[in-house]
Amino acid sequence: MSEKHLTNTPLASLDLPEELLTGISQAGFIQCTPIQAQTLPLALAGHDVAGQAQTGTGKTAAYLLAAMTRLLRHPPAATRAVNQPRALIVAPTRELAVQIHKDAELLGRHTGLRLAVVYGGTGYDSQRKQLEEGVDILIGTPGRLIDYFQQHVFDLKAAEVVVLDEADRMFDLVFIKDIRFLLRRLPKPEKRLSMLFSATLSFRVVELAYEHMNNPRLIQVETDKLTANQVREISYYPANEEKIPLLIGLLRAMSATRTMIFVNTKRTGEEVQAYLEHNGFNVASLSGDVPQKKRLQYLSQFEKGEIPILVATDVAARGLHIPGVSHVFNFDLPQDAEDYVHRIGRTARAGASGDAVSFVCETYAFSLPDIEKYIGHSIPSVAVTPDLLAEVQRPSSIRRHKPEGKRSGKSQGRGRSEGQRRSGRARKPHAPNPSHGSG
Repeated sequence: MSEKHLTNTPLASLDLPEELLTGISQAGFIQCTPIQAQTLPLALAGHDVAGQAQTGTGKTAAYLLAAMTRLLRHPPAATRAVNQPRALIVAPTRELAVQIHKDAELLGRHTGLRLAVVYGGTGYDSQRKQLEEGVDILIGTPGRLIDYFQQHVFDLKAAEVVVLDEADRMFDLVFIKDIRFLLRRLPKPEKRLSMLFSATLSFRVVELAYEHMNNPRLIQVETDKLTANQVREISYYPANEEKIPLLIGLLRAMSATRTMIFVNTKRTGEEVQAYLEHNGFNVASLSGDVPQKKRLQYLSQFEKGEIPILVATDVAARGLHIPGVSHVFNFDLPQDAEDYVHRIGRTARAGASGDAVSFVCETYAFSLPDIEKYIGHSIPSVAVTPDLLAEVQRPSSIRRHKPEGKRSGKSQGRGRSEGQRRSGRARKPHAPNPSHGSG
């Protein structure tokens, strides 16, 4: 861990219970990160906090330590039922909810606090049973939380702490009505500790904070530069048919240990995975419709290093803390500038360094000006030279794409142009064209 990532404030110097200090020590944490140093003293003193910091800077530990301290030092009322959580933590995605639960288990292993995580896609009956048996800290995604709430599996009358993580993502995923539904079922803001954290604090998020929190203190860390200093950003300008050869050439040339490759569509992700596998790479693909059990399996294997390359749509761009991601590739430039920040934030976490490589191709080049305006600097570019382009073996599962323009006749549907049919030769198949990847 880089020393620049940390402050001079030891975690042990904060007013934390002994049970938490033991868990912190066993987890190997010693110094506060900047967001922890600024928000923890406020939250421990009972002040509501809305915090902004770059991804990977310790926001999760900040609110978990504050929430657990509150619960340990304020015994529950004798009338509280076991299925009434004392703390509610809401996350926009299943992957982030699972990660928060994992961090809570690590930090709170000596507290005796009962943890539960609920999310859609799997485990409906087992999650429900866990709630019925008792929970102190409930972590979940909005849809599954509201489902159980409306069935009276739990209620929020005894909640003393509420946390919204990645609050801006709640707006992006149209969860804001669900969030307000849950917030309005909690005790009044002055009777609970409320914390809101995000990598970006937009006007809408701040408005939400002031509407449902008790005079929150706004804490912003490193807002002058949205991308981490330890990320080495670089861009290439390939033609669409050069993207796969360039990707494979760079993967072979770079000393990448754990790599994430971001695409804009499921179809492009499947094609990239097929090409990589056929050319000798061990890779998995992650998109929104991959079954939850398999998604968690892929993430676990990726984190353990069993799968060194993960191809993903933006479902994996936020909230995941996977140590040791050395390289992030934007195979497709994101169409939302904020997603660029969250994608490359998967590397250079916790003070480490990393590389972010972006392909500015014919299809998505229009996104670059907005991205550079948003991040406040230009992304350095490198020329695409022949030595960077690998010889690529086409997997049999990939069909040749139909040519652009008008299509007429049955033979045109076989994916060869008129001139190619006359000569009897098809185009040399190199790579998928992302412009066709809208499936």
